[in-house]
Amino acid sequence: MRYIAVFDTNVLISALLSTTSNPFRCLALARMGQVESVTCREILNEFSEKLIVKFKFSQEKAQAAVEEVRNFSRLVEISTELSVVSADPDDDMVVECAVVGGATHIVTGDKHLLSLAKYQKIAIVKATEFVSLLSES
Repeated sequence: MRYIAVFDTNVLISALLSTTSNPFRCLALARMGQVESVTCREILNEFSEKLIVKFKFSQEKAQAAVEEVRNFSRLVEISTELSVVSADPDDDMVVECAVVGGATHIVTGDKHLLSLAKYQKIAIVKATEFVSLLSES
C-alpha cells in the first residue's frame, strides 16, 4: 500500500524541535520517498507563524523550515470550505488538504482531529502509530 500523508502543524514543529521523535521519523520517511507528503499553503503559513510567534524563530529561519517541507511535499490548493471539526474550525484545513490530496492518513497530535479517528477513508493517527504502520509494511 502506498501511504499518502498530511502532516499537521504540530507534527512539523515536533519534527523540527526533536530529531529523535516519531514526528521526525515520519518526515524522514517522506524525505526518503517512502511516504508521499501532501500539504497546502494554509498549513505552511500556520507552521511559519507558530515558529515565529511561539518559538521565536527569525523570519528567515522559519522560511527555511517551510521551504524544506515544501521540497518533499506535494502542494495542493484547498478552498477552505470544509466544516468537519466543530470543536476547532482551524483544523478543517488539515482535513480538506487530506481530501484534496487523496491522502490515506492525517498524522497529528491534535486531540480534536484524533477524536475523529477517520474521515471518509482517511485514517487520523498519531506519529507513533504512523511509524508503527510503516515498519509493519
